[in-house]
Amino acid sequence: MMKNIGNNPIHKHQANHIRAKNKRGNWLAVILFRISRRDFGFCLTALFLFCLGSIFWQLNGGPPNILQGIRYYFGQSTFTDDHGPIAPKVLPFPRKVVYNRVGKCGSRTIVLLLRILADRHQFTLVSSDIHNKTRLTKHEQGTLMRNISEIPQPFLYTRHVHFLNFSRFRIDAPVYINIIRDPINRFLSNYFFRRFGDWRGEENHLVRTPGMKDEERYLDINTCILENYPECSNPRLFYIIPYFCGQHPQCREPSEWALEKAKQNVLEHYLLVGVLEELEDVLLLLERLLPHFFADVLNIYKSPEYKKLGNLTGTVRKHTPSLEALQVLYQRMEYEYIFYNFVRDLFHLTKRKIGLRSGPRPSRRHRSPDPNAQEEEQDEEEQD
Repeated sequence: MMKNIGNNPIHKHQANHIRAKNKRGNWLAVILFRISRRDFGFCLTALFLFCLGSIFWQLNGGPPNILQGIRYYFGQSTFTDDHGPIAPKVLPFPRKVVYNRVGKCGSRTIVLLLRILADRHQFTLVSSDIHNKTRLTKHEQGTLMRNISEIPQPFLYTRHVHFLNFSRFRIDAPVYINIIRDPINRFLSNYFFRRFGDWRGEENHLVRTPGMKDEERYLDINTCILENYPECSNPRLFYIIPYFCGQHPQCREPSEWALEKAKQNVLEHYLLVGVLEELEDVLLLLERLLPHFFADVLNIYKSPEYKKLGNLTGTVRKHTPSLEALQVLYQRMEYEYIFYNFVRDLFHLTKRKIGLRSGPRPSRRHRSPDPNAQEEEQDEEEQD
């Protein structure tokens, strides 16, 4: 006996479900058929142009910041809009660096390296030949800072000059860097260099000190110190701190005020102040902190080609004073040593933050500022 399937409620429900599903499929097919290939291509083109325009916008000043860095490495975009000029190129590092180099603290070594680096990395290097004018009038300060600010960027400007406060003259401040060394070693290097020059030729000291009489030129270092000659006494021994204290007249006199002002400026204005006794670590930190200026500097410094030039910068006829004279010098240079130790500790802190594990090397002539410590023989020529 045959059953009436059409009257079964279950089968009726299944049939209705199939018809509804087919109906939805038909509507989708109708919609797809109504959209032509031309319309579909138009939508894809619009989407592509939107994405491309977004990329160009980001490369020309918009976020994210990482694309601004890519923009620098791939060059200036040619995209322009109707709302104004293209935003200036944003470099992922400081574009203005000032190295107000301290005398007899490795400055000629660094300048030799900078000349090689400027040619290799295509930044503007301006190295002033003015060596004997570190203190400027207010007018001279303003003129020099305005001239520095007009140097094509990125640039590195270097000169023997005491710290210049750009903010005081409402000029955008650069990043400062510098290097100092053990104060007694710096004094001895300067004392003998003024008299006898370096390995580039003894005649160069005659150019720097043409008016120096033989009596002064061959003055024994111990006599100069123990008999309190002006060259071996304050304020002339107060030499390093003024480079960081600044142009204020009080910066030229040994005092707690000048010391604290120098410390403050180091903390607020200097990206790095290294110590010459750890020069290779200084170069490595500069390479990491200012890669556009100092990339590969350590390899250049260690290269045989550079060594031929660098070995000529060592001061000749230099020797160590007596222990008694060293003790007198240390007492007269108390503020200088406080500042030197402050900078050295800060430098070591920076090394730890960067991840350098190499420890501080002893000074070539003194293991510590204490002149009672046993002297060490000099292993190699100093780089002044």
